[in-house]
Amino acid sequence: MPIELRSDTFTKPSEGMLHAMMTAEVGDDVFNEDPTVKKLEQLAANYFGMQASLFCPSGTMTNQIAIKCHTKPGNEVICEKLSHVYIYEGGGIAFNSGCQVKPIEGDRGRLSPEDVLNAINPDDIHKPVSSLISIENTSNRNGGSYYQLDDLEEIKRICLNNNIKYHLDGARLWNAIVANDEDPKFYGKTFDSISVCLSKGLGAPVGSLLLGNYDFIHEAKRIRKVFGGGMRQAGYLAAAGIYALENNINRLKEDHHHAKLIGQALINKDFVSKILPIETNIIIFEVQGQFTAASFCDYLKNRDVYAMAIAPNQVRMVTHLDVTNNMIDQLLDIINKM
Repeated sequence: MPIELRSDTFTKPSEGMLHAMMTAEVGDDVFNEDPTVKKLEQLAANYFGMQASLFCPSGTMTNQIAIKCHTKPGNEVICEKLSHVYIYEGGGIAFNSGCQVKPIEGDRGRLSPEDVLNAINPDDIHKPVSSLISIENTSNRNGGSYYQLDDLEEIKRICLNNNIKYHLDGARLWNAIVANDEDPKFYGKTFDSISVCLSKGLGAPVGSLLLGNYDFIHEAKRIRKVFGGGMRQAGYLAAAGIYALENNINRLKEDHHHAKLIGQALINKDFVSKILPIETNIIIFEVQGQFTAASFCDYLKNRDVYAMAIAPNQVRMVTHLDVTNNMIDQLLDIINKM
């Protein structure tokens, strides 16, 4: 059986999740009449201690809706230079919101309070208004690194002092919460809006949630409609999200353990020059000598293992619920023999 490590988006619904989907009670969500969507949105809002949430097809959509809600055309969005909202969302900040981006180099994807404070523009007609800070936790392109809560609190104080909104791209926020045994309600108290993904480590086939207060979600729903994100009998998909929230959060610890095992196998190989610290479920490493990233991935592909080349010398692997203990043992054996 193939060992799929290119992304945790490759997960497929379990039997229990499929049963929940097939037996879901549904209605027309554009008419606000799908009970399963409502249940999912309330469940997520309660989990983070926020007032409301909105079910959307993708994390890109939830991020882009949030940015649109928080900004005006001509404003500036501050984020880390490898943030998903900046490099992987098709120029959406410019296209959808008419804003420019100030990308800042952080520490493995994490902005410090000092970074944020120094990036905010003064009140100067020559400069765009800094209206939004967007941070990503965990950082996809930086090996699943996560923020310390003290830093997030300090950035919040900076935002309040400067009348700036604070958005969290939390596509893999669940991984940070589990890795650090955090209270999710901390995030609900700290951020003006949060985007979380159901279709990565939690194993749902489709969907993300945008969270905020009632007024924010009311405006977000209008923008979702404009973006073409209104869905009809979306309860079949929402049921998968409910199952994921009720069953698949705590088990993320297993994915983190698997990632560390892979890292330990790679670290002593002479064809590996560098491995980013492994904190959650993402392994990013650099190859040298006999391998390029592409040839390394081809070598694994010939052995039914799928990894991703993300730069000429850089490879990414991501563990998830469809990667079993036996698969990890097979992969470790392959690496050990290389």
